Amino acid sequence: MRFMMLMIPKGYETATPGTMPEADAVAQMMKYNQALQDAGILLSCNGLHPPSMGARVNFQGGKPRVSDGPFAEAKEVLGGYWMINVKSRAEAIEWASRCPAGDNEIIEVRQVQEMEDFPADVQQAAAGFETMQGGSAGR
Repeated sequence: MRFMMLMIPKGYETATPGTMPEADAVAQMMKYNQALQDAGILLSCNGLHPPSMGARVNFQGGKPRVSDGPFAEAKEVLGGYWMINVKSRAEAIEWASRCPAGDNEIIEVRQVQEMEDFPADVQQAAAGFETMQGGSAGR
């Protein structure tokens, strides 16, 4: 089963462009990432720049409208993620619990929808799209 572990750092929604983590925090996180890799469960992981450097595209009225960050209404934002492949939700939560996160950080654990989770008509509509079939996402 694939799970995303989503890092939600409190305060990141107001971080200025170019905000970077402290080197010692990165070193601790790299040890954690290495443990995930050594366990053979890490599919990918990435940190994200703050929302002040991002953009949002909404489709109100069916037309795309772009808004540059920061986003005043944001309460929680992603700071990064891990994609892991484990045997159960409990195992994913166990790995999230090992993260050297700080007091201001939350990790949300979410299972990735697999094609077999969907009804037959949805599977048929997505037939041939390899990424949704798990082909390039690694399993």
